[in-house]
Amino acid sequence: MSDPIYQVGESFVGSGANAAHINTVLGSRSGPVGTAWATALATPSAGHVPFMAVVRPGIPVKPPTLFVTKAAPEGDEHGLMIWGPAQAGVAAGVGDELDGGGALGALDLDQLVLICAVWVNPAANDADEVFRNNREATATALRSGALGLPATVDVLAARGDVHNPFYTPATPSM
Repeated sequence: MSDPIYQVGESFVGSGANAAHINTVLGSRSGPVGTAWATALATPSAGHVPFMAVVRPGIPVKPPTLFVTKAAPEGDEHGLMIWGPAQAGVAAGVGDELDGGGALGALDLDQLVLICAVWVNPAANDADEVFRNNREATATALRSGALGLPATVDVLAARGDVHNPFYTPATPSM
């Protein structure tokens, strides 16, 4: 299997304040994803400081994974949920996909980088649930990217029922 030039994945796992919403971009270090990865790491903005996900201090996950927050920390507790259980969940989810038939198992990890955009709700209140949801969402997003999901036919079939956890239109989309 050849390494992807560019894979995009998305996943939403859980409900309520402890849900996880993950977007992934996996690609070559020498391609546009590698450029975006290095640029994002070198140019943090107020409230959004990208950092490398680690299995534990001193052991970054492979492929090198840039954790990018979608929401600026709204206080110490929210920051701890981002840098603690959400980050650990992302690292664990990437690690889960390294095994055997996982989305990353057959790839040359030394030639790839991963960007993981992560939503942690400021009202999150259960660290273990945040961890579990981010772990599952990360692994699911990586698998979706590897498989090129969703299929166009699925997008077309769902377009009449557009909604998300924060908004449902009063009238059907179609």
